[in-house]
Amino acid sequence: MELIFPTVIIILGCLVLFLLLQRKNLRRPPCIRGWIPWIGVGFEFGKAPLEFIEKARIKYGPIFTVFAMGNRMTFVTEEEGINVFLKSKKVDFELAVQNIVYHTASIPKNVFLALHEKLYIMLKGKMGTVNLHQFTGQLTEELHEQLENLGTHGTMDLNNLVRHLLYPVTVNTLFNKSWFPTNKKKIKEFHQYFQAYDEDFEYGSQLPECLLRNWSKSKKWFLELFEKNIPDIKACKSAKDNSMTLLQATLDIVETETSKENSPKYGLLLLWASLSNAVPVAFWTLAYVLSHPDIHKAVMEGISSVFGTAGKDKIKVSEDDLEKLLLIKWCVLETIRLKAPGVITRKVVKPVEILNYIIPSGDLLMLSPFWLHRNPKYFPEPELFKPERWKKANLEKHSFLDCFVAFGSGKFQCPGRVLSIWWVSPSQKGNAELNINKEYDICWASQGPGPSAGVAPPHLAAPRPELYKKTLLHFVLGLSSRTHSNGACLWYLQQ
Repeated sequence: MELIFPTVIIILGCLVLFLLLQRKNLRRPPCIRGWIPWIGVGFEFGKAPLEFIEKARIKYGPIFTVFAMGNRMTFVTEEEGINVFLKSKKVDFELAVQNIVYHTASIPKNVFLALHEKLYIMLKGKMGTVNLHQFTGQLTEELHEQLENLGTHGTMDLNNLVRHLLYPVTVNTLFNKSWFPTNKKKIKEFHQYFQAYDEDFEYGSQLPECLLRNWSKSKKWFLELFEKNIPDIKACKSAKDNSMTLLQATLDIVETETSKENSPKYGLLLLWASLSNAVPVAFWTLAYVLSHPDIHKAVMEGISSVFGTAGKDKIKVSEDDLEKLLLIKWCVLETIRLKAPGVITRKVVKPVEILNYIIPSGDLLMLSPFWLHRNPKYFPEPELFKPERWKKANLEKHSFLDCFVAFGSGKFQCPGRVLSIWWVSPSQKGNAELNINKEYDICWASQGPGPSAGVAPPHLAAPRPELYKKTLLHFVLGLSSRTHSNGACLWYLQQ
């Protein structure tokens, strides 16, 4: 009898605890768990993440949790959840991405957390409105140089053309003029390793490197490249004003606050942040504009009205000139809307209530810009390429359309967003200024590159693959910014 009584008490206690936990769980969002321990629905989610998200939203409603690879990911799709994601102090960006930064660039978590805000403030200042003029001249010179290197005639896949222009222009402008290779063999090697690193970045952020041989090899190659070249990069100063490049300023903070062994790691992270979305956004901007003859004509007329007809003399560009080319900015923003990151994330640090559900601490709160930008409630006719919808945005004050979240929001909103939108125009003008009779057959593959931010969206129907025979100088487009890495991402491109 003496043994039975404690046993009953224990059983009743367990039952009460179970009921309390059940009651608590009733206030949590519906959870898609799967049947495999730890993996959960990882396989199903990984095959087609964006389709998985949309189907789950239709089935379970505006908020739901996905359990995969040991992580609880709670997705929000409506205004209340979006506001919590962007503004709540109960969710944290840095804690959400520290593991990703560690796996992809080998930056220790404590170092990342210690330096992130300082680096963010520096990058935001370097790429702020006051300093935009510092980039104009060098960008123009780099575009001229790369265009001249193409030769007078040729045939090239549009995707490859964009890479050949963007990689050296971006690296030489943000890192160091002499850092990008000039030898054809080394250029090819740079392209191959960066594409391998970028294409499997998402896998590298989650899986052991031993399972990703090519990706691990490319990561090691870039770390060794930076380690070898950092002394020269640091020693090189601007001939005009002795100012530091973005990479030099980054290295200065890293080595002052930590140690030199972290410099190559931050170099790799900044390189990826600078190039990873450049090619997709540039490619798709060109694809969309060239597929809409009326828009293409209007863009070219705008360039001619500001810079005149193309001639042999190189055009000099001012900030006032660039402000007159609004249509170009609209085209790039509309492309970014359509080709936005698949998901962005925050970590829940304190339980937070959304739509009468309690999201527990430890969950990853997830938002899909890709699907949010396709919600007709916020963007009428969302699947159409309509640059004119950006007339409503106050771009002079760097204010975008409601629920446009490609640049993030809050404390760590993309530091390069001002530069990215502004720099669209100088890239465009570069084309009008270069009156070289270069004629290229430009074609694109049936499937263009996809953004590598978060989860790459599924390929949408590309504009009809055609052979475009255009004056190469007719078109120079640029850029945008990464929304969730501690670096800036710039796009410059010409067609």
